[in-house]
Amino acid sequence: MDLKDKLVASFMAFENRGNIDLDSNVHELRTEAIAQFEKLGFPTKKDEEWKYTSLNNLLKYDFSVFSDQENAVEFKDVKQYFLHEMDTYRVVFIDGVYSSFLSQTTHEEGDVCLISSALKQPKYKMVIDHYFGKAASKNESLTCLNTAFSKEGAFINIPKNTVLEKPIQIIYFSTGNEKELMLQPRNLVVVGENAHVQIIERHQSLSNNVVLTNSVTEIFANKRAIVDYYKLQNDNLNASLIDNTYVQQKESSIASVNTFSFGGKLTRNNLEFTHLGERITSHLNGITIIEGKQHVDNHTLVHHKHENCESHEMYKGIYDDQSTGVFNGKVYVDRLAQKTNAYQQNDNVLIGDKATINAKPQLEIFADDVKCSHGCTIGQLDEKALFYLQSRGIPRKEAKAMLLFAFGNDVVTKIKIPALKSRVSKLIAKKLKVDLDLQI
Repeated sequence: MDLKDKLVASFMAFENRGNIDLDSNVHELRTEAIAQFEKLGFPTKKDEEWKYTSLNNLLKYDFSVFSDQENAVEFKDVKQYFLHEMDTYRVVFIDGVYSSFLSQTTHEEGDVCLISSALKQPKYKMVIDHYFGKAASKNESLTCLNTAFSKEGAFINIPKNTVLEKPIQIIYFSTGNEKELMLQPRNLVVVGENAHVQIIERHQSLSNNVVLTNSVTEIFANKRAIVDYYKLQNDNLNASLIDNTYVQQKESSIASVNTFSFGGKLTRNNLEFTHLGERITSHLNGITIIEGKQHVDNHTLVHHKHENCESHEMYKGIYDDQSTGVFNGKVYVDRLAQKTNAYQQNDNVLIGDKATINAKPQLEIFADDVKCSHGCTIGQLDEKALFYLQSRGIPRKEAKAMLLFAFGNDVVTKIKIPALKSRVSKLIAKKLKVDLDLQI
């Protein structure tokens, strides 16, 4: 039995376990989603959107759909993965199961809790029934798979006119107690009018066992809301992540998604923005630094549907050894979306002789009064700049790291949480194999 058939066969057993409230709209969505997944199957390289990324090496594993036992970890063993330099709310999961010991939730400033817990309370259940599945694609097979097996995840509901004082960390740990485990985390973020929230998401394996995480996050930014979302991806080389994030924005809202991809065997980031009003601003930023045979695929889509909106996109990539990068960024401007200002830039440096980058920037414009541009560069380090730094007494290794950090610094400077900016800077120095305080 292949993995697709196993998953379809396992769905009934999953339903019988209860999981997310069977009386909610979520149950009906799950039933429709598994039927769609059975029809579509896993994507292959024959699909245009997956042309440069193959899942074949992952699909050969006999993944466990359910963790056999509830596993616990000590804070001291995972402290390094938290942003512990500052006070934050935390929603932590271990092998897909909520850890109350490691978490710090709230219902005071806003609601930072679990989807399953929220569904047990009528006032939250109404919110979830209204938003759950409304942004996520119903024609993307892996999103459908997640919807079908959505067991648990973070529910973040920020009331209007509320500025959450502390950032929120959403962290998923896999312990490796299962030889080969597939996780299907689901997050729902609803930000009310004039509200502001900062969120950091991380998936981390604690062993060398194989783990495949198929994650879906839906973000709804209402009128004049501000959302800053950060994805920190620095997992071990036996962990793979397929991350699907859907953002819907209403009038005058500002949403930013910043993706930092440093680790993992295969990482696929699907990021989709939809504009549902005027004067909306979207920011999509990312930096990828990988080596060995790592593979990172960034797939983005910004759908401009209304007038006077902006989107700004900047992705940087540094590829060493035999690593492979993919960037496919699409900006779609509807006929009615006049006065659109859309900017997209993808820059890449290949520092390995066998490293590969497949870049495909796209603009589809059906309006005639717009300001849209895109650009893509692929190159190597400037030997003249390296020589200049060496002539000033800087060793070649450190000079190379300084140039590469300066190359990616445009993305780092967009981080609005100082502790996170410092953490990312240190991770970049580690990936560049230098012991320098690379902060500009």
